Amino acid sequence: MTMPSIEVKSIGVEDWRLWRQLRLSALEESPESFSSKLEQWSGQNDTEDRWRARLDALPLNVVACLNDQPAGMVSAIDYSRRTVILNSLWVAPWARGTGTADRLVETVIEWSRHQLASEVALEVRRTNVRAIALYKRHRFRILETTSGLAHFEPSCEDELAMAYQLKE
Repeated sequence: MTMPSIEVKSIGVEDWRLWRQLRLSALEESPESFSSKLEQWSGQNDTEDRWRARLDALPLNVVACLNDQPAGMVSAIDYSRRTVILNSLWVAPWARGTGTADRLVETVIEWSRHQLASEVALEVRRTNVRAIALYKRHRFRILETTSGLAHFEPSCEDELAMAYQLKE
């Protein structure tokens, strides 16, 4: 059995078509995992300018390719001087269980270190057991309170807040 070849790369506004392809796939395949809905990004809302603006608005946008095929994505927001928010992680069903999600999480953690952040935080649906297990594997912990994260709050009751400490 050959090991999968996983390549992760940061992308910019010029890669909007690739981001669009993955994001629309994510919203269609896993609508319950995201606060955005497919309808908000399709039809008349599906414009090059909007996709470019989305990529330009977030400081880190990463695509993972598995055996040269686009297989996953993640973004990060430099939320405050000390906290980075891991955002919009998704891996295509055919690439799950290959280590692709691990590489995406590791990429955000490493980028956060370079930003001199003290933690990485995220929101995840309580029902997304697989994602929660992924984050726990990377030493994220479920937060009982988000009071230490400035204005970071889960967007709905169905979500957990989790955080990874980069430094004490």
